[in-house]
Amino acid sequence: MRARWGLLALVAGVAVAENGLSGWLRYASLPDGQRQQYASSLPPLIVALNSTSTSPVYTAGQELQDGIQRILGRKLEISHEHSTSTSSNSSFVLVGTLSAYNKLGSQSLSTDFAPDGFWLNIKGGAVTIVGQNERGALYGAFEYLSRIAQGNFADADVVSNPDAPIRWVNEWDNMDGTIERGYAGRSIFFANGSVATDLTRVSQYARLLASVRINGIIVNNVNANPRMLTNETIAGLKRIADSMRPYGIRVGISLNFASPGPDGLKETATFDPLDPTVIAWWEAKTNQIYQQIPDWAGYLVKANSEGQPGPLTYNRTLADGANLFARALRPHGGIIMFRAFVYNSNMNPAVWKDDRANAAYDFFKELDGEFLDNVIVQIKYGPIDFQVREPASPLFAHLPNTNTAIELQITQEYLGQQDHLVYIPPLWKTILDFDMRVGSKPSLVRDIVSGQRFSRTLGGYAGVVNVGTNPNWLGSHLAMSNLYAYGRLAWDPTGDIQSLLQDWIRLTFGSEPSVVKVITDISMASWPAYENYTGNLGIQTLTDILYTHFGPCPQCQENRWGQWTRADKSTIGMDRTVSNGTGNSGQYPPEVAAVFENLETTPDNFLLWFHHVNYTHRLHSGKTVIQHFYDAHYDGAATAQTFVPAWQSLQGKVDGERFDDVLFKLRFQAGHALVWRDAVAGYYYNLSGIADEAGRVGHHPYRIEAESMALSGGYRPVAVDPFEAASNFTAIVVGSGPNNNGSGEAAAVLDFPSGTYDVAVGYFDVAGGRAHYGAFLNGEPLHEWYGDLEDRLGHEFSTKLDAHSATRITIPDVDVKRGDVLKIIGLADGNEPAPLDYVAILPKGVVD
Repeated sequence: MRARWGLLALVAGVAVAENGLSGWLRYASLPDGQRQQYASSLPPLIVALNSTSTSPVYTAGQELQDGIQRILGRKLEISHEHSTSTSSNSSFVLVGTLSAYNKLGSQSLSTDFAPDGFWLNIKGGAVTIVGQNERGALYGAFEYLSRIAQGNFADADVVSNPDAPIRWVNEWDNMDGTIERGYAGRSIFFANGSVATDLTRVSQYARLLASVRINGIIVNNVNANPRMLTNETIAGLKRIADSMRPYGIRVGISLNFASPGPDGLKETATFDPLDPTVIAWWEAKTNQIYQQIPDWAGYLVKANSEGQPGPLTYNRTLADGANLFARALRPHGGIIMFRAFVYNSNMNPAVWKDDRANAAYDFFKELDGEFLDNVIVQIKYGPIDFQVREPASPLFAHLPNTNTAIELQITQEYLGQQDHLVYIPPLWKTILDFDMRVGSKPSLVRDIVSGQRFSRTLGGYAGVVNVGTNPNWLGSHLAMSNLYAYGRLAWDPTGDIQSLLQDWIRLTFGSEPSVVKVITDISMASWPAYENYTGNLGIQTLTDILYTHFGPCPQCQENRWGQWTRADKSTIGMDRTVSNGTGNSGQYPPEVAAVFENLETTPDNFLLWFHHVNYTHRLHSGKTVIQHFYDAHYDGAATAQTFVPAWQSLQGKVDGERFDDVLFKLRFQAGHALVWRDAVAGYYYNLSGIADEAGRVGHHPYRIEAESMALSGGYRPVAVDPFEAASNFTAIVVGSGPNNNGSGEAAAVLDFPSGTYDVAVGYFDVAGGRAHYGAFLNGEPLHEWYGDLEDRLGHEFSTKLDAHSATRITIPDVDVKRGDVLKIIGLADGNEPAPLDYVAILPKGVVD
């Protein structure tokens, strides 16, 4: 056990470097005055009522000792027994389970606990932490440490119970070490086809999860490999479970439905869920897992979706498939999470009544009541796929006799992939607080998934996280606020999202008021800004769903995957009405359906989700749809520009390493927000032919297009596809070929009044090379840089000139005289032909 807590000390040591490894568990030392005042009132002893080193109560004692020492500078001794000698102390910090506490005999606690709940009592120097079970005791210890880490030393008498029993995270890790929709490096769980040898980061991750009251994890991709069930892998999973058990995290895996069959491990002739040999195989395999991992959580299954096998192959129902695993798990107390993400991924946008948004309801509604009681149907929060805004999935309203869980996404697949700041909980709250009005009674989504609304015993939350080996876990320091808030909202979905954010800020960056204010301001502004500059009015995130899911590509929506906008020269939006469209509005209970069916009562932010209208249709705001598009994209991009100076105001108040990391990402976001703005606004302007009333779209008076500059060396113009990814649809590149290392020059005589300007350069950073650029004014160097963003950012990169690779760099405070010559020299490298789009000579305060 000494070795494991030596590991904790290592985590603490690394945190001094402030690389993000400790997340919100930095336990930073408080200012001297606060530290000395409270430390002197603490008792000398921690009593942790369990001496088993794998027990979360034992872990709680260690956490309390370490945290108090780091926060307050005082090391308390630990005892694992409440004896005569400990009772002789006037007070102590006590942590244990309810049963252990009541056995002490001095007093009996009868508090009404739910599983995992805890009681925290702080009175003077005495601290008592009692959990309904061992996890609850650990959660109470983390709650106490969170309070003192934020300088809160007030007395307290708090009972805290979880809103839902299932509070899990999903990791989409592959056995080769890659992570689907992961943006923070390689897997901490797998490498080279096996469970990783070094599981240090797994233990550290378990600690973070437990501190926000997560109690389960699925460690592999929902697009699962049958080899997850080999003897070798099961032995590796045991090591993962051993690493996470001291923190109360139960481990499970995603399954490939066809694992035993001819296309899997080839141990059965079929994977028919009603075949006796298949049933026996799954029972034996599940028994084998529980023999090695008695506290195994269960399974997650993605079936008959996006090419994954499932019961429909044999004309069995999805309930037949789920119950196959449920029967194998039930003797052991295990749970099967069965995803409702089932749809036809080969749809035809020309078929007016086809609609992917209908799929979950169509597949699952009639199966209500057919699932066994240890099955939980895991439903994505919206009917499509983690978009920037969706209505709550109507399926939540139609499974009163089935356990359900909501699937949220912490990894930002469609929300900037952690290279755009997006604080997501405001989006989640729009779903959790939505009232389905089932039977004309209050039916908030959060009360449905908790089991309260329909009196179900199981239910809760599944959050897709996809941490990686990057020291700060998600590839972005600020993105960790989403993981923190997810755990806390899964425990209490009524929590105030700004208060949760500020708790996270104080724990992660400290309590200095300006730090708290700035990070609060930019975080709370981030989701509305991202929605504005990507896709608004319910049109979805207008990204390239055929490729990276990162940059803009409005026309890419109209394909077989069913995320359609049905935009043409005159009209836009999905008609999901019952009267004339796909009928999706009618999947909601009558009170909600009536609102969405009617064009006049549909909220503007869902207009294009439910209705197909002219670009000139007037919103409730009075604006036309197309003008709202233009205004919103310009407003959102303008907001993103403000994040940079706001963060810069914190220089010296945030440690240098994290300050620089965040600043780099916010500068990238500011540039890429303009790519989004110009691409989406430009696309719809070209499609509709309707001008922007403010005269902004397609009008860039400060830009000099690269193709209009004097080109020499290897530079030549090329058309960019999609056209809206480039200013004036054109870029310049050097030469051609995969081993390109030529160079080129682009020069322009500046015809601007003399003064001080910011010089912005729009270019493309393409995967597969590290082009070298230099900017010169009258032959004197201004700045040099490399096309190396793939080494510094985590999003999925493109090998082409498109809106994923389009980016921008700004050179501030350049003194310019009319007639000066600006020259950009580009040196191609590998697959990157030093592509340039434009330069912009920007007066102070002008964004372009």
